[in-house]
Amino acid sequence: MNDRPDVAVIGGSGFYTFLDDAETVDVDTPYGSPSAPVVVGTVEGRRVAFLPRHGRHHDFPAHTVPYRANMWALRSLGVRQVLAPCAVGSLRPELGPGTFVVPDQLVDRTTGRTQTYFDSGACHISFADPYCDRLRGDLLGGLAEHSPTDGGAMVVIDGPRFSTRAESRWYAEQGWSLVNMTGHPEAVLARELALCYAAVALVTDHDAGVDAGGAVNQADVFTVFGEYTEVLRSSLRGIVAALAPSTPEGRTCSCSSAVDGMDLPVTLP
Repeated sequence: MNDRPDVAVIGGSGFYTFLDDAETVDVDTPYGSPSAPVVVGTVEGRRVAFLPRHGRHHDFPAHTVPYRANMWALRSLGVRQVLAPCAVGSLRPELGPGTFVVPDQLVDRTTGRTQTYFDSGACHISFADPYCDRLRGDLLGGLAEHSPTDGGAMVVIDGPRFSTRAESRWYAEQGWSLVNMTGHPEAVLARELALCYAAVALVTDHDAGVDAGGAVNQADVFTVFGEYTEVLRSSLRGIVAALAPSTPEGRTCSCSSAVDGMDLPVTLP
């Protein structure tokens, strides 16, 4: 591989055609292999990495995705900015299927997922605002013609099952907007690696507690996501091409200094 990519997109298999001049790169990490070999190519002249979150053929359900290996592999290749499209259920009636949301908050309701690289020492990172606000602005601007919703809390559950009606109603009563299975620990691991990270969520369904007459099923979720893959893919190409460079001057947010001053138990790649 020649030029190192500074931007990555973590997404589904529909994004394999996202890159031009793509080549596959095998990356070893201290945390095992990532979900799949990383694909590196260009987007309007910019070197970009792509990693299928669930593997090439959806090999990993959400609770078994090798999140630590995925994020470590991307950083070791030179990535410093990560855009993370994902499918979500809606907890609000006004956010129907086909709506794009750029969340600003995250609620962790998972259990048993390893969510840190720091297994010793006192390394307590700030996570009050889990997403890079600068990248959030880039996503909102790049999706403007599709009227994206600015903000909302995304609650992350273990899966692979969908929520019960009672769970869904409880999430909605807390004021949360979206439900998802992969947003954590991906976001917190990005912060520990001092990466800029932001999610763009595509609503595929109303969750069970919102849609009293129906229930979420996998086929419908995949169908809606497939219908909007091209819209999301083309929008992300423009967003990626326009991102600021991954330099101190370009990364005007605080993400790059997230672990400054800490005695880290690992050496970041």
